Amino acid sequence: MNFIPFYASAGITGFESPAADYLQLPLSLDELLVEHPSATYIGLAQGRSMEGVGIYDGDVLIVDRHIEVKDHDVVVANLNGEFVCKLIDTKQRRLLSAASGYMPVFVSQHDQFTLEGVVTRSIRCHRKSLIFGES
Repeated sequence: MNFIPFYASAGITGFESPAADYLQLPLSLDELLVEHPSATYIGLAQGRSMEGVGIYDGDVLIVDRHIEVKDHDVVVANLNGEFVCKLIDTKQRRLLSAASGYMPVFVSQHDQFTLEGVVTRSIRCHRKSLIFGES
């Protein structure tokens, strides 16, 4: 993968050619973003409840099933047949949103609940992608 470092600030009209500092990195985006390829899957975020941790509607989520879930990790879970992306409160068995205006969801013994993995990365696409069925 080739890497061209550049810095852009709001309000500037131009900047040095990034080609002046052209570097060759010995890695791929897969290696950079995915730690456990056989235990990793990709999903799309929907809604605004996780904006407080920088996950926005339409962001690509990289979810790792291999790593151990820790308190207040961002996780993907299946709660009563619906996939959700939330912060997990392991001590009080709750799923928390990262934006105001959303109530915590308590997970009871009567709920069907499975942790699907920890969100290790999120990616924001600035153009629609045919890969995700967007036109």
